[in-house]
Formats: sequence, C-alpha cells, structure tokens
Amino acid sequence: MDKFYKLTIITQKWRTQFDNWCEDNSGATAVEFALIAAPFFFLIFGLLEISLIFIVSTTLEHGLNEASRQIRTGSAQNAQISQSEFLRDVCDELFGLLDCDNNLAIDVRVFNNFGSSSFTEGIDASGSFATGAFQFNAGQRDDIILARAYYEWELITPVISAPLANLDNGNLLISSGIAFRNEPF
Repeated sequence: MDKFYKLTIITQKWRTQFDNWCEDNSGATAVEFALIAAPFFFLIFGLLEISLIFIVSTTLEHGLNEASRQIRTGSAQNAQISQSEFLRDVCDELFGLLDCDNNLAIDVRVFNNFGSSSFTEGIDASGSFATGAFQFNAGQRDDIILARAYYEWELITPVISAPLANLDNGNLLISSGIAFRNEPF
C-alpha cells in the first residue's frame, strides 16, 4: 500500500500543477493579440490605402474641374494654351499632393454631341498606361468637350492592395473626367 499511496500523492501533485497551469492566464492577452494581429493590420492598411485613393481621386477631380473652366469660358482658346500649360493648370489645383511631372496625363477632345463620345481609355491592351493616344483640343464656342485627367498611383501596400491594381506594373490608374458645352464666348 505504501507504493500505491506514494503514487496517489505524486498523481495529485501533478494534477494540482496541471490545474494551476490551466488556470494561469497571464499570457492570454498576448496569445489573443497574436491571433488577431494579422487580420487587424490587414484591415487597417487596406482602409488606409482605400482612403488615400479616394483623396487622390477627389483632388484630381477638383483640379480638372477648376482648370476646365478656362476652356468652358473661352479664356484657354483666346490665350491659345497648350496641353502642357493646361496640365500645369490642373497641377496647380492639386495642392501639391501629386507628382504631376511624371504621373499625370491630360486628354481633351471635341465631340459632335454628348452621345457620340467614343474615346480611348487610359490603359492599352497590354495593361500599360497609354498616353500616346491623348490629345488636346479645347474646341470653339458651343462645342462639346470631354476633358479627362489620368494619374498613375503607386500603391503603398502592394501585397494587400494587389486586387486594386489595374496596370501591368502593379499601379492603379486613377481617372477623372468632365463633359461640358463651351459657353458662347
């Protein structure tokens, strides 16, 4: 019986130690954080990326709308501004947030009516930013104009935001457009 008694005491000690270990939750917070950290940061960085894209898109739209007023009122035609000057006018309205020299492109075209606006997109068949087909024609009085601005945005979190990329180099082409009829200047 003595051996059985000793085995029971040892088993009870192990059981007590095991119970104490199971009840100890001093590292539970660290383990719980480790389990939710990856999805949490995934959501935070994704939200940050989407927010920045929204800000850039809104800023680009504002810049194009403000600069297009010159075309609409006829002052661009009277001053005979070029595509690069119009691009600079758009860039001046972007509050210095974007790299206009390398990533911004402008396309301004005249159409016969609002329904016949067939134009090329900013992305070619290979998935690259297609700036070669862009033109600048501010038109004359009462002409229908479609002005578009394209900005190539380099995504900050390339792995997380890969589904957002629409260019073959992993960047996102953000575009803004405005259609209007020139005033009778």
